[in-house]
Order: sequence, then C-alpha cells, then structure tokens
Amino acid sequence: MPDERGIRETAGRTDVQVALDDGRVFHAPLGATAADVFRVAYSNEDDPPVAAVIDGELRELAYPLSRDVAAAPVRMSDSDGTRIYSRSLSFLLVVVAAELFPRARVHIDYSVPHGGYFCRVEGRDPFTPEELSQIKTRMARLVREDHEIVRRRLSPEQVQTLFAARGDESKGRQLLEREGDHLHVYVLNGVMDYFYGYMVPSTAVLKTFSLEPFSKGFILRFPRRESPQRLSPPQRFTALREVFDEYGTWLSLLGMRDVGSLNEAIRDGRIDQVILVFEAFHEKRIAEIAATIAQRHVDGTRLVFIAGPSASGKTTFSKRLAIQLIANGIHPYPLAMDDYFLPHDELRARLGDHPDYDSFAAFDADRFRSDLGRLMTGGKVTLPRYDFESGARKTGPSIQLDRDQILVVEGIHGLNPSLSVDASVSRVFRIFVSALTQLNLDIHNRVSTTDTRMIRRIVRDATFRGYPATETLSLWENVRRGEKDNIFPFQEGADVMFNSALGYELAVLKPLVEPLLLQVRDPAARIEAERLLALLRWFDPYPAGTVPGNSILREFIGGSALEEFTLSPQNGLSGSKGIA
Repeated sequence: MPDERGIRETAGRTDVQVALDDGRVFHAPLGATAADVFRVAYSNEDDPPVAAVIDGELRELAYPLSRDVAAAPVRMSDSDGTRIYSRSLSFLLVVVAAELFPRARVHIDYSVPHGGYFCRVEGRDPFTPEELSQIKTRMARLVREDHEIVRRRLSPEQVQTLFAARGDESKGRQLLEREGDHLHVYVLNGVMDYFYGYMVPSTAVLKTFSLEPFSKGFILRFPRRESPQRLSPPQRFTALREVFDEYGTWLSLLGMRDVGSLNEAIRDGRIDQVILVFEAFHEKRIAEIAATIAQRHVDGTRLVFIAGPSASGKTTFSKRLAIQLIANGIHPYPLAMDDYFLPHDELRARLGDHPDYDSFAAFDADRFRSDLGRLMTGGKVTLPRYDFESGARKTGPSIQLDRDQILVVEGIHGLNPSLSVDASVSRVFRIFVSALTQLNLDIHNRVSTTDTRMIRRIVRDATFRGYPATETLSLWENVRRGEKDNIFPFQEGADVMFNSALGYELAVLKPLVEPLLLQVRDPAARIEAERLLALLRWFDPYPAGTVPGNSILREFIGGSALEEFTLSPQNGLSGSKGIA
C-alpha cells in the first residue's frame, strides 16, 4: 500500500525518457541508443544527425541510454558533425584500400578548400584512375549494405601488439604512451584501427563522397558543413599544394614523421635544434619573399597587401618582412586596414545594431582607394585612426612617401579583388599568410590547422587581452564565418603564400593553454575545450624559453623582440627601441 505521499514499491523501469532540445519528449526501451531515438524523431531530414549531445556531453549515436536524459542532435552542418563524418569516411577508405590493395598504406595528409582530404599511398605507385574507381565502387557497396562500425575497448598492450603485427610500430608506441588503462578502437568489415574521435554508427550514413586523382595521390571528397548533402564544386589550389609540398619537405629533412617523432625529439634533447631549424625555414622563406618584392619594386611595385585568417601571425610576419625589405634597400611603411572601418553610426545604419566588422560592407573602401591613389602618385595623405572603444574614426598622422618606398598594407580584405588599384599607379604584390599545415598524429589522424590557430588565439587573448578561453571559444564560430566569406575565397589570388605553422608549436602551447581550457564551464564551450584537451594529450609539453625572440610564436605567447619595432615614412625605422 502506498503511503499518503504516494510512495510505494514498484518494479524497475524498462524505459527511459529522452527530452529533445526542441521540447519534444520520447519514450524508449532501456538500452536503446541515441540513433534509435533520432531515427524516429528526425526522419526524412536533409541534414541528418551523426552524433548527439547527451546531458551536455558529446556522444556517439551508438551510445546506449540507461537513464532519462536531455539530448540534442549533432548534424553534419555542425563542426563536430563534419569531423565525425569525414573521420568515418576516412576509416571506410582505409578499410577498402587494405582489402583491395593489401600492400598499399594510405596516408591522409591535408585538407583541401572545397571539402576533402588529399591522400597519398606508400608501399606502391599512386592509385590509377581505374583503381580509384574500383575503391569508390567498393566503398559505395559497403554504404548500401549498411555495415556496422563497432567501438571496441582494448588495453594499450593489445593495441601495440595489433599495430606491431601490421608493421606500424610507431603508432603502437604512441598509443601505448596514452594515459589510462584502455583505448577504444573501431572495427569495420573485420578491419580494426584506431581513429582519434567518434564515428558514425554504420556505413549507411556515408552516402556522399567521391575519389578523384590529384597530383601524386588522390582526393577523398566529402561535403562541407554549409552543404551537408552535396559535394562543393572543385576549386583550384595550386599555390596551397605547393605550400603543403614544401612543408612536407621540411618535415622530411628534420625526420619529423608525426607527433611521436616530435615527442622523441623532446625526450632525446634534440628539440632545441629542431626549433632552430624550423625558425630558419621561416627566415629563409621571408627573405625569399622580400627579395621577390625588391625585384618587383624595380619594375614598379610600390604596394604590398598582406592578408590571412585570425591567429595566422600576420603582425610578426609583417615586421620580419619589413626588416628583410630594409636589408634589400627598400623602406616600407605599414598601413592598417582596420583604421578604415566606418564610424559606428554609419556601421549601424548599414549593418544593424550588431555590425560584423569582418564584412566588406564595414570597410570604407572608397576612402581607402582614394588615399592609396594619392600616396602612390606622391601626394600627402592624412590617415585615419579607428578607436574601437568609441567606434569613432579619428585623425591620424599625415604621410607622404618617397619614390623608393613601399606601402605595406595588412588587413582581412587585402586579397579582395574589389580593392584592385589602377596598374598605372602602382603594381600590387599580394601575400597570403596562414598556419597552413601541421604535424599529424599518424598516417590516418590529422591535426587540423584550424585547431592550431584556435589554440594560438586562446593563449594570445588570455596573455594580452585578459579574455577567458570561454569567450574566445564562443566567438570562434563567427571568426571562422568571416574567414570563409572574406579571406579564403581569394587566397589563390595571392602572389605568394607564407606558411606560419611551426612543427613544434603545440608542444610549447600545451602547458600555456591547458589551464585556460580547464577553466571553461559554459556547456557549449566545454565540449570544444574537452576536444582540444584530448588532442593536446598526444603532445609532450616543452617550455617556451628557447623559442627565439623574433619567432611568430612569440606573437601569441609573449616575449617578442619585435614588440617595439615600428616604421616611419621618412627613414624606415622609428621608436625609442628601434628593432630591439
């Protein structure tokens, strides 16, 4: 008999309640998976769920439900969803390639702009178009047959034995060094492999993909998050490919195959030499760019545009380029495009109460072109100075350039063809700067260069602006949107690209960013913080003391020898400390 409060003995529950973020509530049998619930809740959708956030934690769709939960879908149009889809598709590729061509080892190398990964083959010649068609056909068949992708728990010793038997001792050693008493591997069609991060529950999800021959390898194509059900049109990325090839050469010269190689260099005491060589690569490339500009200057180039995404190291690059230009007998003068934002009242009238400063519409292109035209023809110009606190545009210095000077312009819209300058006034040299590639975890697990830039920015925002990691993470989506709209579409129009990535940097950034990420409490930001923390666990930490004072990395961690470096239109150098 129940008491007056309705308390009584009852049998154990055999169902669970799933409260979705849209207000609906579903009953499901105890032990049902998130995939089972979502299959009913989100049927016939163009952007299907590929994972779930359950009680604030990112989970696979195969996650069994043992209690009442709050759940939200993670879709292919979400950043986590795109990562899960592309990772699962990579696994499918590796499984099929091993089945059809047992001697081939597929390397998943770097991402391509239109959605996909450039892959290469080790152990045999590159796949022919006919062989790629054979692989694609087999992959499509496994998708139609809906094969389950199973997550399995193994001890580190079991994982090491698995990879040693395949001749991949390096990957086995890395996994053995991971903290904890177990690791999770995935099994598909009888093939077991380790992939960093979650997978879709079965191959049936992986319907949209393609394989295309490219250079000395091929491209595994998949949808971008903006269009989750179709492949984007191909884009030319000749200049990007050259940067990736150059970086691969650098890594080979240093014997850096993967993160394990970096960790070994730290443990063996060779890391200081590795740092110096990576920095020498940067200095050599900057000197080459400066020499090219000097040669173009003879032919009439007097205007240099520098553009790149957030945390790419543009400021330090610009200063180091200026030093090299001076060494070539050219006096550069810097001009910041940020000073040409419209006053806040005009911004609100044009873009609303919360203006997007990354938008080209926020930029006073007419005045910018006018000022450039006068400067290039020897006129005197009073520059603006934008006050971000008040949103007002104030009066800056008046400058007039000599004939032997070059104007160096840094800003988000530097590659935008809408800012083209009359060739009769001055030839323009455009530079794209970004951390374009990074040392990967192993042959199948990439380290995203976007993650590298995000980690750089978290450290810089905390060091120089006092921002918590939560704020940087919450703004990152808008930052990325601005880059995709205003920078990346024009990157192939650059005359040169500079890759600011340093193969050792995540080892140095790790001890600086981990305490910041551990302080994140906001539920949405915490998922991203935990993902980055999991990535950083692969890297051995290394103190920043031996990072050179002029390194691009110093722009983010502090201690830059170039902090006081400034230029004047009269003599090139100014300021009490010069280039100290």
